[in-house]
Amino acid sequence: MKKIRLTILAFCLSLSAFATDNKESYNLLVIQTDEHHFKTLGCYGGKIVKTPNIDWIAKNGAIATSFYATTPVCSPSRGALMSGKYPQHTPVTNNNIKLDDDIVTFAEVLRRKGYATGYAGKWHLDGDGKPQWGPKRKFGWEDNRFMFNRGHWKMFADGPNGPQVGSTKNGRPDYGIKGADEKSFATDWLTDKVINFVNEKKGKSFCYMVSYPDPHGPNTVRAPYDTMYEDVKPPIPRSVNKTRAQTPKWAAKAPRITADTIRLLMPKYYGMVKCLDDNIGRILDTLRRNGQIDNTIIVFTSDHGDLCGEHGRLNKGVPYEGSARIPFLIYTPGKIKGGTVVNEALSCIDFMPTVMNLMNTKHGQKVDGRDATALFTGVKTDWSDMAFIRSTSVSKPWLCAVSDRYKLVYSEMGDPWLFDLEKDPDELINLFNDPESKDVITTMTDQLQRYCKLQKDPFADLPEIKSAITAALGN
Repeated sequence: MKKIRLTILAFCLSLSAFATDNKESYNLLVIQTDEHHFKTLGCYGGKIVKTPNIDWIAKNGAIATSFYATTPVCSPSRGALMSGKYPQHTPVTNNNIKLDDDIVTFAEVLRRKGYATGYAGKWHLDGDGKPQWGPKRKFGWEDNRFMFNRGHWKMFADGPNGPQVGSTKNGRPDYGIKGADEKSFATDWLTDKVINFVNEKKGKSFCYMVSYPDPHGPNTVRAPYDTMYEDVKPPIPRSVNKTRAQTPKWAAKAPRITADTIRLLMPKYYGMVKCLDDNIGRILDTLRRNGQIDNTIIVFTSDHGDLCGEHGRLNKGVPYEGSARIPFLIYTPGKIKGGTVVNEALSCIDFMPTVMNLMNTKHGQKVDGRDATALFTGVKTDWSDMAFIRSTSVSKPWLCAVSDRYKLVYSEMGDPWLFDLEKDPDELINLFNDPESKDVITTMTDQLQRYCKLQKDPFADLPEIKSAITAALGN
């Protein structure tokens, strides 16, 4: 009996050691911004905002140059990142749809393996609740006190009953920033929560995610960032003044944004990006001081982009680059060589299987995404340079196949479009009827059709999309 008790005690101690002092394993820190145009970052060629801290992740890790939101709006993209599954399987195909109870996220996988897990910031996967602090369904994020379901709040406070929005109007939370400072502004306040968690977990294995509501609109930011770029002249995209012939029908009816609007809105947007970078620098400094930087995987990404005036539009929801392409940087000391560049097309569904492999963790889940570890670690692999993205479920349905160079869009709204992103980065020229593009169209359409069959994408059965795909394949 004594021997049995000693064996049980040894087993329990081994579990405790894994959970609290597992120095052989990586921690995971995921930093996500909201509605972030990738070109505002230095590592993606941005010239206006200096982003040395975000750039550090790319310089010492890897940058993915063709990473796409699986659906370029908030909830579907977030659901795909969490689960490794396409939106039709989560089933978050539009904003404010609840993530299915049966979904096992990467956080839940790590929680089951003894990791301390936590989340701060916008969640947007629990329905209509707004702000709805600390949703009851945690999906593996054990410490979710500072998680709120919806909203782009600019100020927060620690109230007597827990976190709260720091600005109110007529007794209700609002997006105001009056009185916001380095303690109450949303980006700073959330960063403090990250730092507190990381400090508490010295010597322990942790997985933490912070989801900042910026640089999503409203375009407001605290001092001194509010005036930091007021004298800057934002570049005016060529696509602002494009013709109707250069505009697909799926992009035709949005309110037109002029050059004057871009000049008015972008300085505050740049300020939000700079505030984010400064706060990410605070997190990196904390990891360095704590000796955690050498065994922590750091991921920087966004849920979707913001056109920021490109094509005369703001926001997201269309397959244009500014809307659908997102930053993705990953630092993994000892596995990913600094300065690695991955050009192959990837999307949010590829995150979970990839990061689980980098962490030497078997997730045991049926996922739709691909493990891209070989691309990031420089191992030779047979890889298909193709990702598939889709619209939301309610308006102007479209399906898109995208590679590092080409983007093919089939839609219920008008003719198919093929863009050559290398020769036409502004996405103004439709090459779909160009005879020289036939082989590219056939290859991409064939792979898109294979995706639709394998993943049971209902958009493939919509009349206009179905007939266009059939015609392109000569069936």
